[in-house]
Amino acid sequence: MVKRLEIIEWLDDTGKEMVHREPQSGSGEFRIGSQLVVRESQEAVFFRDGKAMGVLGPGRHTLTTQNIPFLTELLEKAFEGEGSPFRAEVYFVSRKTFVDMKWGTKEPIIFRDKELAMVRLRAFGQFSIKVNESLLFINKLVGTEGRYTADSIEAFLKGVIISRLADLLGETLESIFDLARVYDEIATLGKARLSDDFEKYGIQLVDFYINAITPPEEVQKRIDERSSMGALGDMNAYMRYKTATAISDAAQNESGGGAATGVGLGAGVGMGATMAQMMSQSLASGQAQPAQPAQGAAAALVVCPSCSRQVPPARFCPECGKPMGATCPKCGAVISNGARFCPECGQKLGGSTCSCGADLPPGSKFCPSCGKKVE
Repeated sequence: MVKRLEIIEWLDDTGKEMVHREPQSGSGEFRIGSQLVVRESQEAVFFRDGKAMGVLGPGRHTLTTQNIPFLTELLEKAFEGEGSPFRAEVYFVSRKTFVDMKWGTKEPIIFRDKELAMVRLRAFGQFSIKVNESLLFINKLVGTEGRYTADSIEAFLKGVIISRLADLLGETLESIFDLARVYDEIATLGKARLSDDFEKYGIQLVDFYINAITPPEEVQKRIDERSSMGALGDMNAYMRYKTATAISDAAQNESGGGAATGVGLGAGVGMGATMAQMMSQSLASGQAQPAQPAQGAAAALVVCPSCSRQVPPARFCPECGKPMGATCPKCGAVISNGARFCPECGQKLGGSTCSCGADLPPGSKFCPSCGKKVE
């Protein structure tokens, strides 16, 4: 009669289990001669009375004192003889690499930026781990749980990562504008520091990646605005270009717009010129601007008594070169035609009148109002 042997093994269909215990609760009854199957990506740890007895690597192991020496001590407390049972627990530990584990900041990290002052940063990425010391991992994290998954440890490892990352950003980064060139450096330094933390629990940090470190959305909008202003370059040249474009567009539409288009064209040209001047003045960076001439009332014109042309008040006509008028009898100042008072001393001036009724200053040869020659 052939005796049927017991086979002890574990297959993970979920891909998430890191440790699986047989049996899942309490201790189990094993028999001498049973077969223990450990796959290439696993290790098996025997426990008896709460104490680890030994670790078995990949392969098919027959539970005998010859094949597994540590069973000799274990069987001294159990029944003797072939087929005698003994009570123990076996922990199957997965040694594969658990990939695509996520990490990210729940709360933003306050960062002192040399250009933006204080800014809140959020970061996220991914990492991968594997168990490199099965016994240490079981004793530190698993305990007596029947099964232990990657999800069970992921939240704890995230907290460790965020804590180290906050210190690392403060030490290696001065401004978030430098992030593009230091992502790999931060990830490398982060992996080196985190490896020591993970190894305390029998875990190896295989990969560590930073996908993004970002400021709040409102800060990103301000950065975009700053980039847009920088892309414009010379504001004077930009405004001249925009003005010329507006003139060209208005000229193309002039045939369909009639007089209204002409008005719009003039207004557009004037507005473009005004804006260009304002932008030029605001971007001059302290350079002196030329003074604008005062816009007062136009100077009053008088009629030259010799050539009858309207010219500015002067002693001699700028057109014909002849004297413009008589002199004041009191101070001797030159008096323009039609003046009733001396512009220097205020002396009232008398004289005859023209046939048109206008007063004629002394010595006038022509009427300042109608230009008629004085007889």
